[in-house]
Amino acid sequence: MTLRDAKIGETVTVKKLTGEGAIKRRIMDMGLTKGTSVTIRKVAPLGDPIEVTVRGYELSIRKADAEMVEIQ
Repeated sequence: MTLRDAKIGETVTVKKLTGEGAIKRRIMDMGLTKGTSVTIRKVAPLGDPIEVTVRGYELSIRKADAEMVEIQ
């Protein structure tokens, strides 16, 4: 299951990051690292982007990037 599949209001834990190179590094720089707790706050009307709370701040992430974050 990926971050894109999570429902609004759910709190999940990052299990693994997929992707390569700069994209993976950018996701990690935003605070989405293994073991981090993430709460899904909102989804834009057309579904992109997704707003999450991670490490005490709000983060908007594109669906394409959210697919690279595996959760449990």
